[in-house]
Amino acid sequence: MLPENAVSRNLEALFHTHTYPTDSAEDNPANPGLTIAFSRQAGSQGANLARLVGERLGWPVFDRELLQQIGEQTGVRVRLLEALDEKRSSWVRDFVESFFSLTPASESMYLRHLVETMSSLASRGRCVIVGRGAPQFLPSEMTLKVRVVANLSDRIATIRNQRHCTYEEAERWIHATDKERRKFVRDHFNKDPDDPLNHDLVLNTSRFSLPECTEIVLAALRARQARRSRAEEARQGVDAVKGSAMLASGS
Repeated sequence: MLPENAVSRNLEALFHTHTYPTDSAEDNPANPGLTIAFSRQAGSQGANLARLVGERLGWPVFDRELLQQIGEQTGVRVRLLEALDEKRSSWVRDFVESFFSLTPASESMYLRHLVETMSSLASRGRCVIVGRGAPQFLPSEMTLKVRVVANLSDRIATIRNQRHCTYEEAERWIHATDKERRKFVRDHFNKDPDDPLNHDLVLNTSRFSLPECTEIVLAALRARQARRSRAEEARQGVDAVKGSAMLASGS
């Protein structure tokens, strides 16, 4: 594991590769902004939706960038990390990768750095994180958690277009990918990614277009931000009353 200052430098470099808004009222480190965490069915266009939301907000979107960051932290090639990403690795693969790589790409190492990286990003707020169990462990009070789903037929059409494969190949890929992602979340976070109660929003891209879904996410974000503002104002009011009471009792 890298020293804490080295991890901080790597994360700061990752921050600076993206443009953060500079005129937000949420720049106070003591009151960081919200994070949006997306979970998605394979082929539901969840990553595309995350990109659209990030573009509208001017917030950075972290998807494959997380693997690149972990690779910099650990010295493990991104290609090896992709073999572990949102999957449960076997001891055979761990052994082979350990034998041919200077740094073993073990699942426990990957998970530790993944959680550290996503937690550090979320602590800053005003960013979008795609998949990798983020909605399952990031704090609910600081995270808008979105699940993206779609009809199987639409997902197959999307994957056929993306991967240039047959209907049967796309269907097999979807089922295998969904299974791997569910197992990853269940094994490591003891949560069910298909449970709607683990999310604030569940959006069906077969029912709503990506631009429509974007507007729904932004509306939910504004509602959460307004609630946080009211709670902060109420807290400040209580603190002011307590302060006045203490002054009065001391006079």
